[in-house]
Amino acid sequence: MTSTLEFDERLIDTLRSITTIGIHNAVRGFSGLLGHKLEFGEPNVKLVPLTQIPMIVGGPENEAVGIYLRAEGDFHAQIMMILPLEKAYQLVDLLMEQPEGSTTFLGSLERSALGEVGNMTGTFFMNAVANALGREIRPTPPAVMVDMVGAILDIIVATTGGVSDHVLLIQTCFKDGSRSVLTDFWVIPDAQSLQALRQVEKK
Repeated sequence: MTSTLEFDERLIDTLRSITTIGIHNAVRGFSGLLGHKLEFGEPNVKLVPLTQIPMIVGGPENEAVGIYLRAEGDFHAQIMMILPLEKAYQLVDLLMEQPEGSTTFLGSLERSALGEVGNMTGTFFMNAVANALGREIRPTPPAVMVDMVGAILDIIVATTGGVSDHVLLIQTCFKDGSRSVLTDFWVIPDAQSLQALRQVEKK
């Protein structure tokens, strides 16, 4: 297990800087893709116990959307975006420039839009890490799941293989004019990847 002690404040600061670059580039990508400018709030990066994820996103029986992908190559990590269902609807409306409340279910188009959010954000985060480390990192295709939070969390636990009992929570707002949607990204790097990030601190 990765203990809390391995995530000191300097490492959190390093990850915060990398995350800010990654999300900034992702929002620029979204803006170009959608044809209108999106903005984002300053990312909040903190370490939380894995067991707290259900409470942060509304409880284990709350229905949610999970967008999951992995970082492979010279850096290994699990990346998951989890949104309560109503918040996922709001994000779809914001991305598709629809009046708030327009989305009431997730069809193939809506799932594709959410998958692209997870894909672009995760990919640009990985690119920022790759640039900081000077290494090659490849994202897997995103998987979009609609299920109870507890069931989505079971997938995270199964894929981590006991690597960590804590995860990095990255919170940011996607903004379009007066509308904003708070999103939660969870990042679980393996021990070797954490050690590589520590080398960035020393540069």
